[in-house]
Formats: sequence, structure tokens, C-alpha cells
Amino acid sequence: MAVQSHFFGVGALVSWAEAGVGAVATQSVVDPAYGPRGLELMRSGKSAPESLHELLSADSQQNVRQVAMVDRAGRVAVHSGKGCIDHAGHALGNQVSAQANIMERDTVPAAMVRGYEAARGELAERLLAALDAAEGEGGDLRGRQSAALLVVAARGSGRPGEDTLVDLRVDDHTDPLGELRRLLRLRRAYARADVGDHLAAEGDSAGALREYAAAHATEPDNPELAFWHGAALAAGGNEQEAIPILRKVFEERPGYADLLQRLPAAGLFPDDGQLIARLIGTRAESAPPGPRPTI
Repeated sequence: MAVQSHFFGVGALVSWAEAGVGAVATQSVVDPAYGPRGLELMRSGKSAPESLHELLSADSQQNVRQVAMVDRAGRVAVHSGKGCIDHAGHALGNQVSAQANIMERDTVPAAMVRGYEAARGELAERLLAALDAAEGEGGDLRGRQSAALLVVAARGSGRPGEDTLVDLRVDDHTDPLGELRRLLRLRRAYARADVGDHLAAEGDSAGALREYAAAHATEPDNPELAFWHGAALAAGGNEQEAIPILRKVFEERPGYADLLQRLPAAGLFPDDGQLIARLIGTRAESAPPGPRPTI
């Protein structure tokens, strides 16, 4: 699910999804309860059309609601109440719904479906393409302020950290879609670093270094990713390659030099004072690297 609006923190209200269950978007005069209730109904085995019908039947204000649902089988249900502010409406595609209100033009929903279906790549990219298409048709009459992107796995594993693939929100920004794309790139870089952590914990130093390097290459100006790339290089014997990476980090963020000196006690870096001194650029007065701490 992806959304953009001239409304503060739109993602906290509109976007709901659960791996192996489905997705719900609740808009216009928002009733956030449609999210968890819709997911509960679909989790119980009801289809998206059955779930939406049940919720609307119990809602005295359905005239001002705009709600879309997609269930695990790809069945789509959508409702745009007659009381939604023009231009308001929706368009359906293959296992996809696009809906909008207070639009500059009534062509926005259909353009979103076309943009989504024409896009290639991962689901997150296709969803962002739909939002780009909406902007191309004029988008929200009021302008833009916030956006959100939520992608969950097709099947639930019972492990929320793995089932939620992307969960990003931009609550207030002059270019929410641009910022959302930046966050998506950053999230992917950190995901590579996380893989590196697991490989390091398993004793696969070469694999860990490969992932840390890829994460750093994706976000070359990020000091956190640069630090762990440099530390992995140094721990693996690539001191000369590590030095320029780490020195740049230390110059920008001196606290990382102190962090490097604390790693041996945690078993995350070789207990080699001379090596650490050379990396930091000071005088000096062993175990393989482990995963970086997550916090």
C-alpha cells in the first residue's frame, strides 16, 4: 500500500496490512477502525468484498468514507461514498485498487492504476509509480505534505520483523514522495547490513564483508554503514583499505573512534591495540568480528 496526501501523518491513519491476510486503506473522513477490523474479518476467512460490506453495513457515516481492501487471494473491494469531496473516486485493476479524493482532476485513480500496471520492479517501486502517476494528473488539490509505504509478505511466518518488508512514513515534508524514495533506499541499505550481521554471527566473515560493502555502496555518505564496512575490512586483514573509510568517519563523527576501541571487549573486533591505534591515527601506549549491535 502507498499513499500521499496534504494531511499530516497520513500513514498512521490510512495504511493497514498483515502478511497472509490482506490490506486495507481507509480515507476521506477516516475511521481508522476499518483497518484492524477489516484485517480481522479477512483473517477469519471472509473475502475482501464480504468484509467491506459488513463494515459499511454497520457504519452510519459510510457516505463520507472511502475504503479499499485486498485479501490474500487478490480479491478487491472498494467504496467511495457520495459525500467524499470532489474530485473523488476509484479505479480497479488486476488485484489492485486506486482511490483518491479532493483531487485536481477526476482522472487521477485511473492514471494510478495505469502507472502501477506499467511499472516494473519490486512491489514497493510499482506502488510509488502509482503515486507518481497521480502527481502527473495534478494530485491533491491542496498540494502535498505526507506519504507512506507499507509492504508485507504474501504469507505470514508469525515473525512480524520478517513479515513486514517495508514500513515507511513521511509525516510532514515539502516533497514527501522524494523523501519516501530516499528512505526506501536507506532501508534497503540497512537490510543488507542486517544480512551482514547474521553472516558474521555464523562465522562467514567473507559473506558479511560483502554485505557491509554493498550497504555502504548504496549509501556512501552514511557514517554508520561506512563504519561497519571499515571495521569488517580491518578485522579481516584489509587494514589499508579500511583506513581511509574509517578516518573519514572519525573526522565527521569522532564518537565512532571511541566506539571502535570498545568493540574488542564485546567480542566484535580483534583485541589488537596497535591495529586500533593505526586505524584511529594515534599511538598505541583476538577474535573474529561479530555482528554489529542493532541499537
